Amino acid sequence: MLKITEDSLLLVGPAGQLPVPAHDPILAKLAMLYEGECEGSGPTAAAQKFGYSKQRYFQLRQVLEKGGTLALQNQKRGPKTNYRRTDQVIQQVVRYRFLDPAASAAVIGQKLRQTGQAVSTRSVERVVAQFGLQKKTPRLPPRPVSRRGSNPAQPVAPKAPARRSRKSRTRRPPTAGR
Repeated sequence: MLKITEDSLLLVGPAGQLPVPAHDPILAKLAMLYEGECEGSGPTAAAQKFGYSKQRYFQLRQVLEKGGTLALQNQKRGPKTNYRRTDQVIQQVVRYRFLDPAASAAVIGQKLRQTGQAVSTRSVERVVAQFGLQKKTPRLPPRPVSRRGSNPAQPVAPKAPARRSRKSRTRRPPTAGR
């Protein structure tokens, strides 16, 4: 028999009881199936009691029959394969990048879409990043060497202003009579 509390499930038998955490997904599903099939409460009542739909109850019953209790464990959600970035798409992205290194991810994505490949610009960016095909950025010129010496906290003495010579800066010879 099952007893359900807020924080645990209790499996109760003639000799005692066994507490099991309520957040154990395998046992919660198994307890629901046990209650629906063996205790006589029915699929609808058992599913409602454990927070599942009637359809999910029957799905879990079928999974249990085919794969046992380990098949009741939660599976990874989402896509199982790379159906957008196939090997062919990756090869084409690398090819387009080598043919035109200045082409952006948007341009490469547009070329792929024109050939019938369903690929987004973000997928192209991921392929470019995966293979290290980013555009090279120009390096900054080297910084001038500081005149400070080894101690960066030492201030640099201001340079004295340049003195002008007293000679005339014009190229004209001096005129007589002035």
